[in-house]
Amino acid sequence: MADAAPPYYWDYLALDEVLGAQRPLHGAHDEHLFIVVHQAFELWFRQILAELDQVLAALAGDDLPDREIGRVVAGLERVVTIQRVLHDQLEVLETMTPLDFLDFRDALIPASGVQSVQFRLIEHRLGLDPRTRLKVKGASYRAVLRADHAALLEDAERAPSLFDHVERWLARTPFLHFGDFDFWSSYRAAVERMLAADRATIAAHPTLDDEARRQQLAQLEHTARGFAALLGDGPYDRRLSRPALLAALLISLYRDEPALQLPFRLLQRLLDVDEGFATWRWRHALLAHRMIGGKIGTGGTAGHEYLEAAARRHRVFADLFDLPTFFLPRSALPALPAEVKSQMGFRYGGPAGTPQEWPRTGWGR
Repeated sequence: MADAAPPYYWDYLALDEVLGAQRPLHGAHDEHLFIVVHQAFELWFRQILAELDQVLAALAGDDLPDREIGRVVAGLERVVTIQRVLHDQLEVLETMTPLDFLDFRDALIPASGVQSVQFRLIEHRLGLDPRTRLKVKGASYRAVLRADHAALLEDAERAPSLFDHVERWLARTPFLHFGDFDFWSSYRAAVERMLAADRATIAAHPTLDDEARRQQLAQLEHTARGFAALLGDGPYDRRLSRPALLAALLISLYRDEPALQLPFRLLQRLLDVDEGFATWRWRHALLAHRMIGGKIGTGGTAGHEYLEAAARRHRVFADLFDLPTFFLPRSALPALPAEVKSQMGFRYGGPAGTPQEWPRTGWGR
């Protein structure tokens, strides 16, 4: 390596290949913009996959040290920042008018963003439920892909995802069991007090007529059934397992405790990532409607209607979005036992000023 030539900027970035990769089919001026924006999407998708692969590697084991939680959070935060860039790139694409797009659109058929293999890999890495995935022209999305790409995505769909790893991590959360103190019984009692107070408020509300009162009471009973299912008193039909959802609830309710602050940030970044892609799909749907109106997409989908449906259905962590349904005010939360509260805290000084070790939370087991 001593005789190797020093790196040169142009060659290091392979700019001959990158800048030579724009090959318009029609030659319209805005086709160059269209290609550049979509190539930039794919480059950022590549970086998102690199971040997700590192996150998955950290979460894959049976033990997740606290320092690794911080690295997972940092990786997800980078994905969220990249998503903002993806949103901004759509604004660049919107500088192209519908007539500008019509100059070359027919030359693209049947190529389509539906065929973005990297974006499908991202969906699999995140853990999109195959049962919620939209069909493309009545068939699997893999039907519009090259055979090698279809095989790659079929394998990726079977691999453990971020959803799988997060569910396992949550299910082994410490502090779910407090020895002789039954936290969930105390939580249940607090919930029953809250629901009783809500029923009384609705019954006595002076501005509600009978129909409005009936509707609000029906909604409250629906909420009560949700609490019952969460606590094991009714059918549970969520994708995230009950132990994992209870752990996520505990982390969210007691996020002020030092040991739960990083886990809470991790849950928040999962929400941010899910919201970021839903927002990107929705923005893409608006762009498609603006560009092609009610026409079908170049890949044969229902155009903006397909993209709008994907924004609604292609969600991964919807159960975490539902968590606030089960929140109680801080003033109504059951008090934690002193021993547990001590384990959740960081102790910096012992007798005579000697530092004490931070307590191990036992998150790995």
